[in-house]
Amino acid sequence: MLHVRVISPGETTGEVLAAIRDDPTVANLVLLRGVALGGRGDLFMFDLARESANPILQQLRRLGLERSGSIAFSEQDTLLSAAAEKAEQAAPGRPSDGVIWDAIEADARESSKLSWSFAVFLLLAVLLAGIGRYLDQPILIVGAMVVAPEFAPISAICFGLARGRRHLVPPALGTLVGGYVGATVVAVLVWFTTAWLGQVDGHRATSGPQTQFIIHPDGWSFAVALLAGVAGVLALTAAKSGTLVGVFISVVTVPAAGTVALTAAVGAWAEAGSSLLQLIVNLAGMVLAGTVTLLVQRVLWHRVVVPRQQERDREPTAD
Repeated sequence: MLHVRVISPGETTGEVLAAIRDDPTVANLVLLRGVALGGRGDLFMFDLARESANPILQQLRRLGLERSGSIAFSEQDTLLSAAAEKAEQAAPGRPSDGVIWDAIEADARESSKLSWSFAVFLLLAVLLAGIGRYLDQPILIVGAMVVAPEFAPISAICFGLARGRRHLVPPALGTLVGGYVGATVVAVLVWFTTAWLGQVDGHRATSGPQTQFIIHPDGWSFAVALLAGVAGVLALTAAKSGTLVGVFISVVTVPAAGTVALTAAVGAWAEAGSSLLQLIVNLAGMVLAGTVTLLVQRVLWHRVVVPRQQERDREPTAD
């Protein structure tokens, strides 16, 4: 269930009430008049079945409340309410299958922006991956994958392409490419300095049977990227962060960038080129699969969920 809070100017309160009061997927409605906007606005609070969030939010946005007031909602971890259970039963599908497009768009808009935290985490992940390749330690490679934050801008690109929000794609692509270029350049300088100090062995930097897969992109690499892109988008739309961690561990993106930095610093250009190809293959696969997954979810929503809701809404009239 979602907990929704709406601030409405007095002149639109009646329309807001009409939009939500008789919806069977709404429960525990509270209306406090004259407590917002300096006494000129009213506050609504109610619980809403996750699967029915999109039509309700669309109605509220048609009233212009995001400009004249506000619309806020959050996931309920625990809710003990018979009314809420009844509202959940009235909604089509399962809560975990509900996709809240406004929430995904808000996350995508934020993920498309380059931040210091994104750049630092990506740099740390690239350095850690380079060390993992140099020491031939898969456990360090896995650690680098977990630290890496690159799926955030990837998901923003997928959303922008799938939902027609093309303005989100350039900044997200800039964040992704700029982040990787910046992190790799800094990592090359770190490895070059380390090699200049005599702490890096060129042969060791280009060998290691346990991590050799990083420099051998193939069809399986692309297949894994496709599967990871599907899983990542499903994890985001269903708000399952634990699954998202598994996506990070499965895709050889950051390890490839770390290997590019390591091998470029010691002049092993063939391995650097192979690692760069591995990085491009994985990123392209995730973007492709993530975009297609969102398109499929959108089609299923309009052809399965929406007709069910319309049929449900006609039932009281038929009675």
